[in-house]
Amino acid sequence: MGHYTGAKARINRRLGAAVFESAGALRAFEKRDFPPGMHTRRKKPTNYGLALTEKQKIKYYYGFRERQLRKYFKEGRRLKGNTGENLLILCERRLDNVVRRAGFTKTRPQARQGIVHSHFQLNGRTVNKPSIMVKPGDVVTLRNRPNLHKMYREVVDSHQASGCEWISFDDKELKAIVTSLPTFDDVSLPVDVGQVVAFLSR
Repeated sequence: MGHYTGAKARINRRLGAAVFESAGALRAFEKRDFPPGMHTRRKKPTNYGLALTEKQKIKYYYGFRERQLRKYFKEGRRLKGNTGENLLILCERRLDNVVRRAGFTKTRPQARQGIVHSHFQLNGRTVNKPSIMVKPGDVVTLRNRPNLHKMYREVVDSHQASGCEWISFDDKELKAIVTSLPTFDDVSLPVDVGQVVAFLSR
């Protein structure tokens, strides 16, 4: 799957949210929390524009292309309950998001890259697909290679992970256990998902 490789700070400023978590993008967003470009008087955004912005937040935050986002949306519609909440819960259950939320990495792109390069194991089996859906009881660990353990140990020790209630992370053994399915309250992205549902339902 392709992923965005452009200027992350500009996306944060355009969307008005820290969807990219790299240090440089966050610093730039904190210094200039207004949209990029020539700063003339801006028109009041339309309902369509507002909904598009909310949709883009999800795409960039979780690293999706349009086709993949719509795939999760269709799956969320088939599940019981609120479609928007189902959509975000499916996003949270992805393996790359679990690796990020547990604290193995500082950003989701880092987590995705590590998984694609077969750095991680799920329930003892080496995996290379970031889109794997986790379930309660799943255990995420590093492959038994000293160089990987050294690299991720430095990452874990260099930042304080925010943590979440549905993932238990052992920072000594570098092991994450999915203790339950995430709920809508566990979603870390501030987004008006109702507008996203309306946009994708067009």
